[in-house]
Amino acid sequence: MSEPTAPSVPPTPPVPLSALLAREDLGLRQIAGPPAPDTVIHWAHTSEMADPYPYLLGGELLLTAGVHVPEAAGAGAHFEDYVSRIVAAGGAALGFGLAPVHDTVPRALVAACEAHGLPLLEVPPRTTFSGVARAVWQLMAQARLAELRRVTEAQQSLAAAASRPDPVPSVLRQLAQRLSAHALLYGPDGTVIASAGRAPMPGTQEALRKLTAVVRPDTGPADPPREAPASATDALGDTQLAAYALGGSSGFVLGVATRGREPADHTIASVAAVLLSLLTGEHQSGAGAARSSALVRLLLGAAPAEVAGLLGNGGRWLVVHARPENGTPDPVGAAALGAALGSPLIDLGRDVVRVLVPAGREPAAQPGWTLGVGTPAEPDGWPAADAQAARALARARATRAPMVRHGARPGLAELVPRADAAEHARALLAPLAAGPALTETLRTWLSLHGSWDRTAVALDVHRNTVRQRVTRCAALLDMDLDDPDVRMELWFALRDH
Repeated sequence: MSEPTAPSVPPTPPVPLSALLAREDLGLRQIAGPPAPDTVIHWAHTSEMADPYPYLLGGELLLTAGVHVPEAAGAGAHFEDYVSRIVAAGGAALGFGLAPVHDTVPRALVAACEAHGLPLLEVPPRTTFSGVARAVWQLMAQARLAELRRVTEAQQSLAAAASRPDPVPSVLRQLAQRLSAHALLYGPDGTVIASAGRAPMPGTQEALRKLTAVVRPDTGPADPPREAPASATDALGDTQLAAYALGGSSGFVLGVATRGREPADHTIASVAAVLLSLLTGEHQSGAGAARSSALVRLLLGAAPAEVAGLLGNGGRWLVVHARPENGTPDPVGAAALGAALGSPLIDLGRDVVRVLVPAGREPAAQPGWTLGVGTPAEPDGWPAADAQAARALARARATRAPMVRHGARPGLAELVPRADAAEHARALLAPLAAGPALTETLRTWLSLHGSWDRTAVALDVHRNTVRQRVTRCAALLDMDLDDPDVRMELWFALRDH
């Protein structure tokens, strides 16, 4: 008979046999086979078949009461065949129940398990097989919960590292710490750009460099096109190696070397690879270099109009303000939003993400986000567009709309010269000049048709605070805010203010 394929084990974390033996309520005792710490169990299965091979998937703790054991002579040969078939099927361990069939574990079974290296457990009469199976699932659930908690904590720490002033080294350091690993970032030419973590075993870096060639796409003119895998793994002694391609065809590769491999290690390393893809991909394009140059010039005192050409798109951009529907924005979510809107120009604030989008692209509502969009603007109009987007976002949140655009249709306001309208607005709103919060509250309240609750949501304040501010505005302006003519005049003034 041909050798069986590798056992098909479930995605849940395995249970160390030692953890099952440590359960005092079960009273299990190992009487043969290798030490328990070297054995893990993926599930428990009960069978009284004389040949359980066809019914095993691999990784089981097989439980039996020995009903299949022949009473006549020849039990030794039976157990030899029985145990060899369990081992051939990939069984992890055997549990033999005492009573009602057998008072003791047959010596021939103990000898067979010892010879084939199969852990043998004695199950006392007070312990049911269903109780053993339940304990396996309980331990498996605890391990799964611990694994999920580990992944979640690692995701949070990696995201925080990505937002530091030195994001790439910070992410590598955090990854190395979380996995107790040696982590390296390889550039497109194969050189090590950054590294972190414990010193690797001799030969590790050379083995990792060879592994990176598996996931790095061919770029030479003589090379035939080939699709490289996103990740690859290998081993060097007891050191586990993994390589992750960053950003598709960018050529950057993350290499990780660990002692052993835990179930969650691949997930954590994949999160780090995504973050590093976002951090390295933009710097390799000509557009990214131009944007970097524009930022440097702005920091050195250049006017926005002077650097607008470096950003492309003729200098016309849309400002988009976005806020997640649940929680606060994080670097990974902000980068994903920018990618969805088609722009890498992202500003991650405490509560709001701002994105500069080329004017030729039409932003669409994004699942899980509330958006406010300003009108297309030249460099000298970017601050105004930023304010428009902020007000549009406030209105979107108040009206529970996924996206609101700032209106730019011509109307009655266009009949009044802008300078005259601005002067009138300054004079009319002068009593509120000392209180910016009052002006903004009045603007939002009027835009939401006098709704206290919507205004409170838009401004992130209590509805009583809105009432107090609006009442204060009415007193300072000496106006009846219930009069529609007054409201209209104030609205036009606030638009021109």
